[in-house]
Amino acid sequence: MEPNALTRLRRVAGKQTTTLTHYGRKTGKPHEVTIWFVLGDDNLYIGTANVNRQWVRNLQKTPKIALSIGGETVDGTARFLTDLAEHERAMAAIRRKYWMFGPVIALGRVLSAMGVMRDNTGSFEVTLAA
Repeated sequence: MEPNALTRLRRVAGKQTTTLTHYGRKTGKPHEVTIWFVLGDDNLYIGTANVNRQWVRNLQKTPKIALSIGGETVDGTARFLTDLAEHERAMAAIRRKYWMFGPVIALGRVLSAMGVMRDNTGSFEVTLAA
């Protein structure tokens, strides 16, 4: 992760949401979505409860992004985490930061484990541009 951008993001890491700019997979036009994020020691994760959302599908095709958090804007590349261990690390970090939603998240995990609903969660690791 680019050191200067990392330093700037550390100042706003406690914010609840980021505005993610992504690009249409067919049109290439920019779109924005407000989502949760987690800044780790040297990585930034974003997650979704539904991998079928348009922004997720757009990022999988065109990983170029911009993030706006607390007045800071950074460019980067999002990598969809297909490795189960990597995905679980990202989701664990999200659960720690957004602990207040723990009961809802836990219920979803239990229902998924029981086969009552599908686990449609997904996550990305963001590499900031230099």
